[in-house]
Amino acid sequence: MIKQKSAFSFNGYVLFGVLLALQIYVVTKAAQTIYLGVEANNQPALLPLLIYIGLSIIVAMCWAGFFKVEPNEGKIFQLFGNYAGTDHKPGLRWTIPFLFNKTAISLKVRNFESNKMKVNDASGSPIEIAAVVVWRVIDSAEAFFEVENFKSFVTIQSESALRNLTNQYPYESTEQGTLSLRADPQEIAEKMKAEIQERLTKAGVEVIEARISHLAYATEIAQAMLRKQQAGAVLSARKIIVQGAVEMVTDAITNLTEKHDFELDDERKATMVSNLLVVICGDQQAQPVVNTGTIY
Repeated sequence: MIKQKSAFSFNGYVLFGVLLALQIYVVTKAAQTIYLGVEANNQPALLPLLIYIGLSIIVAMCWAGFFKVEPNEGKIFQLFGNYAGTDHKPGLRWTIPFLFNKTAISLKVRNFESNKMKVNDASGSPIEIAAVVVWRVIDSAEAFFEVENFKSFVTIQSESALRNLTNQYPYESTEQGTLSLRADPQEIAEKMKAEIQERLTKAGVEVIEARISHLAYATEIAQAMLRKQQAGAVLSARKIIVQGAVEMVTDAITNLTEKHDFELDDERKATMVSNLLVVICGDQQAQPVVNTGTIY
């Protein structure tokens, strides 16, 4: 497996000053050689002139070694098809001209949202799910050389991991302590991030965040599941109302018998409990009935 390493390069600003000084020097010396020869009405010294011209050409070729690296970018160096390193230092850089083939690769944070996929959850119910994945390249060599197209690789592997995760957990859990896609988004997001990261490590990619962006029952069962949820909500509400009503009735009978010296036999208590529960738990407003007789 190809691992990232530093490329052979230097600070371009320093090399710019050095090459500029050398260029001026060799051009000046070549001009002086020609001028002195003409001034003396002789041919210029051929050997020194050739040396200065050769040096001038070499210095001019060195100018081709400059390149720039953008912030959050890497330049991958290849030498005759072999990986020679990556330069991550931003700014003007210099390396040996005409030797390396340089390719830019972005190290910026990226994100994508997967397509809405129809997947069966752990209970077999078809659901629609989508996720947002935030990622970045941390090993440029692996991302560039180990996979054909690392962007496509990230997309496909993330959607595959999402499908696999959805099959492991139910949309809603009926057992306490069991994770579900709907009730435990934070825990599911952490597990999704870990599973996607495991698949993308070989591509030199780091997963920063992964979370569900869309979650719903599939169209064919959405109405049935909505009625189920509504029934569960009504049942839970009724349970709370009945518990509260029983406590209120208990307090009322206790106050009447203990604090106000009312003597109530079992039949009167039963009648009072029945009437109070009807009043408290009823959906509609109760209509008072005046009893002028006796219950016996």
